[in-house]
Amino acid sequence: METDELTAEDTPPWRPWTLPNAFSFGRLLCIPVFVWLLFGREDRFVAALLLAGLGATDWVDGWLARRFDQVSELGKILDPTADRLMMLTAVVSTWIDGSVPGWFALLTLLREGLVSVAAVGLGILGAPRFDVSWWGKTGTFLLMFAYPFLLGGAADVSGAQVLTALGWICGIPGLVISWYAAAGYVRPARVALAARR
Repeated sequence: METDELTAEDTPPWRPWTLPNAFSFGRLLCIPVFVWLLFGREDRFVAALLLAGLGATDWVDGWLARRFDQVSELGKILDPTADRLMMLTAVVSTWIDGSVPGWFALLTLLREGLVSVAAVGLGILGAPRFDVSWWGKTGTFLLMFAYPFLLGGAADVSGAQVLTALGWICGIPGLVISWYAAAGYVRPARVALAARR
């Protein structure tokens, strides 16, 4: 957990024209393509493949930034924004499509909403930032694969039952872990608020 805010010297430059930022932007551009594949072409399987690819490459932009020393302030905003928008679009789209049950989508959205509102609230209050926990990353990782598996399982393809089973194997633990992680952020949030004072 971070205990102090970044100083001016520690803040990375804006640097918009970098390889990792281009990769993050490319992932953002794939989101409307996913929506078009699902609702325009009505091709659940190809949409699921794209969604799985977006989830599987979640780590690439961060790796590129560190590998080529291209960490930027824009990248710190762009990367999580792409992740959140991808997750939000996946949950809402698959729910509307009927590929996932409403209770599963609602619990995912509620957790994401609570954490996002809390993060914004802490930022407004001037509390120092703290790192996402290992549990939080694990829960998100599992959910990022649960939704494409469940979407693929709803497609008219051979092996759909296997995809559905894999979706729930990732989805139920992912949901439980993500809520556990959200509860675990209460203490760091209190510490951050105390540090602000």
